[in-house]
Amino acid sequence: MSSKVFSKIVVASAAFLTTFAAFAQETAAVASTTGITDVGIKSLSAALAVSIAALGCGLGQGRAAGAAYDAIARNPAAYDKIFTPMIIGLALIESIAIYGLVVALLIK
Repeated sequence: MSSKVFSKIVVASAAFLTTFAAFAQETAAVASTTGITDVGIKSLSAALAVSIAALGCGLGQGRAAGAAYDAIARNPAAYDKIFTPMIIGLALIESIAIYGLVVALLIK
């Protein structure tokens, strides 16, 4: 990375990070003018936790199942050796979605 690009990144990140202090307000003032409250922010973060976990798990399960079925289609004799580990892997992937739900419930 060239020094010109690096210096632009440093300046942009410094400008971005200093705006938080410049626009800091009291919570009551923000809530009265914008309607944003702690409950709303907690609900949004809980929804994001569940949706990101579900998205990642859905993509992971789709790839895992697709690869397993592709392997079974190429070699049907290996069905027993592929199917059981695939089911265990899908259960472990699903546990990540459940973990995201638990995090969302703890946030709420």
